[in-house]
Amino acid sequence: MLSTTRTRAALTAIAVVAATLLASCETPPPPPPPLVAAPPAPPPITLSSSIVEKASAFRGYMQRAGAIGATFDNGDQIQASLKVGVGYEPKQFLSGATAYAAVLALQDPTYVASVRAFATDPTQRQSIINQLVADPAYAVGFKGSDTAAGRIIDTLGASGLQLYTAGKAVKQAAYDVQRSKWSTLPVLDRDGRLAYAKTMSATPGLADSADVAALQQASMGGVPLVPAPPADPAAATVTVSGPRSAPPPYKPLVIRGLAVAALAALGYAGDDKLSLIEAVMAEPASAMCLNMAKLNLYQCLAVAKPHYEDVFCLGQHIMIDTGMCVLKASGAALPYEPPPPPKPEPVVTKKKPVAKKKTSAKKKS
Repeated sequence: MLSTTRTRAALTAIAVVAATLLASCETPPPPPPPLVAAPPAPPPITLSSSIVEKASAFRGYMQRAGAIGATFDNGDQIQASLKVGVGYEPKQFLSGATAYAAVLALQDPTYVASVRAFATDPTQRQSIINQLVADPAYAVGFKGSDTAAGRIIDTLGASGLQLYTAGKAVKQAAYDVQRSKWSTLPVLDRDGRLAYAKTMSATPGLADSADVAALQQASMGGVPLVPAPPADPAAATVTVSGPRSAPPPYKPLVIRGLAVAALAALGYAGDDKLSLIEAVMAEPASAMCLNMAKLNLYQCLAVAKPHYEDVFCLGQHIMIDTGMCVLKASGAALPYEPPPPPKPEPVVTKKKPVAKKKTSAKKKS
C-alpha cells in the first residue's frame, strides 16, 4: 500500500515537472494592439435659420407673383395684383435667391460628399473655410459643382421664366382690356397706391413656416426638395427636369450659392456665423437690375392714370423686369425678344422749282 502511494506521488511530481517544461517551451501570447483613437466625427451640416427663411421668402414671392393672372374685370383686381407684385425688398430678394441656390446645391450628394471629405481634419477644414470666405469661386473646384450649378441654374431659371411669361400675358392684357369702358376710368387714390408700392419695396418679405421646415430638411439632405406648388393651380408652370451638368463660367449668384453650401457642408454656416455668410452672399451687380426695375415701376405708377395703364406697369416693370433679373442672375437662357420693327424712313419730297415770271423790259421811246 505504501509503495503504491509513493508511486502515485512520483508520477504526480513527474507530471508537474513535465507540464512545467512544456509550458516553458510555449510561445508567449502577443501583446494587445495599441489603442488608436478614432478620428473625430465631422461637424453636422448647418445652415442658419435666417438664411433658410430668406430662401423661403424668395421662393414664396416667385410662386405668388408668377401666378398672377391676365384676366381683369375691375380696378380692384388690378390693385390686388399690384399689392402682390410690389411685395419684395430688392436686397433681401437677392439674398433669398442666393440662399435658395445654396439649399439647391446641398441637394447634390456628390458635391456635398466631396466637400465633407475635408471636414474631418480640423486644420484642413479651417484652411478650406478660409479659402471659401476669401474667394467664393473656390467652391467651383469641388467635385460635383457642375451638377450642383446645373440644379441652381435650371431651378432659378424656370422660376424667372414663369414670372416673365406671366408678365408678358399681363402686359398684353393692358391693351386688350381697353375694350372695356371701366378700364379707361381714372385710378382712385393714385398717390396712395404709389406710397404703398414704395413702402412694401422697403419691407422684407415673410417666409412660410411650413416651407421653411421643408427647406431646412432639404439643406441637411433629409428629404429631396420639390418645387413649391403654384398659388393658382390653373396657372401655367414651368417644370424642371433632373439635374444636369452645367460647365463654368457661372454667374456670381451661382458661385456664391455654391460657396454658402460648401460652408454649410463644413458645419460653418450656422446662426453664429450669420454675418460672415451674409458677406459671402453679397452680390451688388444683380441688385442694380432689381433696383432699376423698382425705379421704373415708381415712375410708371406716378404717371399712370386710367386702370389699363396700371396693368401695363404691373406686367412690364413688376413681372417682366423682375423675371428677367432672376434669369440674368442665374445665367439661364434668356427668352427670345423679337427686335422692334424698324422705323419707316421719312419720305422726303422734292419741291418743284417755282418758275420765275419773265418780265419784259419796257422799250424806250
